[in-house]
Amino acid sequence: MLIRRMTATFGKLREQTLELQEGLNILQAPNETGKSTWCAFLLAMLYGVNTKERDRAGVLADKNHYAPWSGGSMSGRLDCRTGEDALTLFRTTRRQTAPMGDFQALYTGTADPVPGLTGANCGEMLLGVSREVYARSAFIRQGGVAVTQDPGLERRIAALVTSGEEDTSYTEAVEALKKQLNRRRHNKTGQLPTLEAELQETEALLASQAELFRQRESLLFRSAELEARETSLKEELSALDRWDRHQKRQELQRVEEAALQAEEQAAALRRRLEEEGIPENDLTGRLRGAIVNLNTLRKNAEKAQGKYDEAKAALAQAEEALSTSPFAGQTAEEARRTAADPLPTAKRPLPPLLLTALACLCAALGAGYSVYVSTSKLYAALGTAAGLLVLTALVSLLLWRRAGNKARAAALTARYQTADPAAITALADAYVTLLANRDAAKQEAAAQAAAAQGLWQSVDVNADGILEEVRRFAPAAYDIPSADAALRASALLRKELREAEKIAHEARLRAEFQSGDAPAPENPDAPSPTPPPRSREAAAEELAAVQADLTLLRSNLDRVAGRLAAAGDPLTLQAAAERLTDEIAALEGEYAAIELAMSTLAHANTQLQGRFSPALGTRAAEIFGRLTGGAYTGVILDKALHVSAESADTGVPRDAGYLSAGAADQLYLAVRLAVCDLVLPSENAVPIVLDDALASFDDARCAAALDYLRKEAETRQILLFTCHSREAAHFQNDPAVSIQHLTAPAERV
Repeated sequence: MLIRRMTATFGKLREQTLELQEGLNILQAPNETGKSTWCAFLLAMLYGVNTKERDRAGVLADKNHYAPWSGGSMSGRLDCRTGEDALTLFRTTRRQTAPMGDFQALYTGTADPVPGLTGANCGEMLLGVSREVYARSAFIRQGGVAVTQDPGLERRIAALVTSGEEDTSYTEAVEALKKQLNRRRHNKTGQLPTLEAELQETEALLASQAELFRQRESLLFRSAELEARETSLKEELSALDRWDRHQKRQELQRVEEAALQAEEQAAALRRRLEEEGIPENDLTGRLRGAIVNLNTLRKNAEKAQGKYDEAKAALAQAEEALSTSPFAGQTAEEARRTAADPLPTAKRPLPPLLLTALACLCAALGAGYSVYVSTSKLYAALGTAAGLLVLTALVSLLLWRRAGNKARAAALTARYQTADPAAITALADAYVTLLANRDAAKQEAAAQAAAAQGLWQSVDVNADGILEEVRRFAPAAYDIPSADAALRASALLRKELREAEKIAHEARLRAEFQSGDAPAPENPDAPSPTPPPRSREAAAEELAAVQADLTLLRSNLDRVAGRLAAAGDPLTLQAAAERLTDEIAALEGEYAAIELAMSTLAHANTQLQGRFSPALGTRAAEIFGRLTGGAYTGVILDKALHVSAESADTGVPRDAGYLSAGAADQLYLAVRLAVCDLVLPSENAVPIVLDDALASFDDARCAAALDYLRKEAETRQILLFTCHSREAAHFQNDPAVSIQHLTAPAERV
């Protein structure tokens, strides 16, 4: 068979047409563009849409899954060639409950119907196999590569290895025989168990009639014995009741004594607390809280003392820094005035004045000598003397000033370590800062001293107050730790008193409760009852068993009487028993015959599988070896078509479940192709459809699979739908391979 063209209104497809060629057709399209929909459409055109299929969890029935998105009705056209005939198939929907239910087959280009070709037998007539066989062989859906068993596939296999008839299936025959077997006997149901139960009842009636009176006498005798035993057990239970009442009175006495003892212990503790003057819990709690606060206050005082010590150290450092300053002992204003005029009373050196006096004396002598020598030169001499005097005075003044400056600088350096006025001013400013720091440290020390003193005074006052109150009931408490210990002891005594009072109260309540439950003595003068030999449970259990036996005996007596009345004529019962025996024997013979038939069928099926599986395994191994590049050399199939593969390295068969996902798909594809070779009729050249069946193959094994399909396409048409581009790229230069790129028309499918 060769498919030429398909036109579909099916799911997302809306009157779309797909042209196909002979041989290998590569149909490439992205995901959700209609590849799987085209595959489903082809199957629907050949075999119709199953209207009985229902939606399941996560899976929609085809009639719902592929309902046209346009809101119209399913319809399609398929143009194909089979043998020498070109056919055109139409499927349309007249009723929505039967999608694509109207079928028409015409010779292409004519209005002549194809005789004998109907919607029900279309697929089998054109392909030569049923829908189930086609779906498990040449129709390979995405994710459905594995081969599964089916009655149709069984019939096809049986036809190949036997006479060629396809009207028998081992599974169907076994199921039919199993139904017949279960009809006769299935666990406790079926014809045989029913007849056996009826025969057993009839035989029981016959047997009971012969011994009925003897059984009745035996039952009556046994009943009398049980009644006597029942009376004895009831008396024993009465004695147990008396013993229980006695025990309750004894228990009440013990509980009352325990209550009195607990009350006495509580009273003794209470007297001790009163005698020792132990305070109440509120006073104890308040004093213990005061001790906790006192400890907190003491810690605060210790922290304040530490801060005071730090402040004193800071003050000492400030005093020491002031003592090293050249302005030590001065106030801030005095330091600034001193820095402004650091040497106000410095003396000028005398050597320049003496030089001036000598110069004047020399001038006077020179003048006198000039008068003596020549009077005419008096004025010249006086002028000379005056000039010398002025010159000498100027030189003396200059020298005097220089000497004074040097002496001043030396004095400043000796006192301030510098003669620079700016540096001296800076020293004065630093001194003023040190004075401020000293004053601040002094204030801080005073404040910390006052705080520490106040806290320590509070500690002493609070400690004295606590000790004063504690010593009222604990005179030996001489300090806070001993006072705290006394308070702890008081709290423990109070707690012990509370627990004793609680125990006494509970004991009294228990005694009052049991006093209402304990019975009064029946006879105070009567001796105490003796302990029973066994427990109430044992006696009650035996009494219940005796009463149950009595009930059963009486029921048996009633049943025997009823059976006697209902049994009727013994001859009639005997005839019924014989009839039932004959029917059971006949059914058991049929049951054995059916079991033998099933065993024979199983043996025959095993032989058929033994004849078919090696051939299928050999062909699958040949294909699998080509797909995997010789990595695997053998394929083994059991009668349920479970597959194992033999590695070329080890030769050890491995179940398909141990292979990788890609290798498993390659193995299943090889088995599928082998099934196509061996099962599908060669005269019809059934087309092979693959929907993304190579998606998990790596590039090398995908290329090997494509080469195999290319070779297989020489004898049959192959439609390979794929979402990858590598298949088209592999055959891009091969004119014998048809490559189409499908696209979604408007929306994704």
